[in-house]
Amino acid sequence: MLTMMKNHARKLWKSEEGLGTLEVILIIAVIIIIVILFRSWIVEFLTKLMGKAETRSNEIFS
Repeated sequence: MLTMMKNHARKLWKSEEGLGTLEVILIIAVIIIIVILFRSWIVEFLTKLMGKAETRSNEIFS
């Protein structure tokens, strides 16, 4: 019984089924950290971009 549990634990440890999930979680964590670090720059960029889009749409539809 003990050897069977050891073998099962060894198979579980070497199993790579959860590896994809771990990679996705790590990628999401890195993206969140980057967004937090560059938050002010991203907000400023998007504000300028939306201002330009509004100006251009006002020119087109006037």
